[in-house]
Amino acid sequence: MIKIELHNRTKVTVITYFRMTRDQEICRYLPQSIQSEAEALAHFEKAQQPGATSYGRTIYADSHYIGDIWCYNIRQEEPNAMISYCIFDKAYWGKGIAAKSLQLFLDEIIEKFCFTFIGAFTYSANTASVHVLLKNGFQEVETFMEDGVESKYFQIQKISNPDTRRTGNLY
Repeated sequence: MIKIELHNRTKVTVITYFRMTRDQEICRYLPQSIQSEAEALAHFEKAQQPGATSYGRTIYADSHYIGDIWCYNIRQEEPNAMISYCIFDKAYWGKGIAAKSLQLFLDEIIEKFCFTFIGAFTYSANTASVHVLLKNGFQEVETFMEDGVESKYFQIQKISNPDTRRTGNLY
């Protein structure tokens, strides 16, 4: 069994993540607005400030750094935040790591920020990501076209009880 842990992001992991996600196959499934290492580091520094509207962690599998998970647009209104994640090390794709990482991350941010309503976007063609969201209790709300790509919006509500979320039953 693979041991999955979430760790703090650092300047080194930010640069590693930026470089690893330039991969053509990853770009096909992960929209990316950050275009340089300097911009990635600036976003990281901003997230370290009090009152930041984003919060992220690194994903480790058996002590190897393999990806990131984060929430952004943190606010009081609904949704309280949006979720995003990426396993950039393809050797770990298809092993359930993203789903377990999301479960761990949701437990953490629900406690840390008292979220009750979270959203997520993914490309419709990214069936692995769709599965990760559904497995963690998210429900599909909408399918839409953006920049010529079919995408889906998911959300999960009233998630203060992690056991209820994991079964997919919302209350």
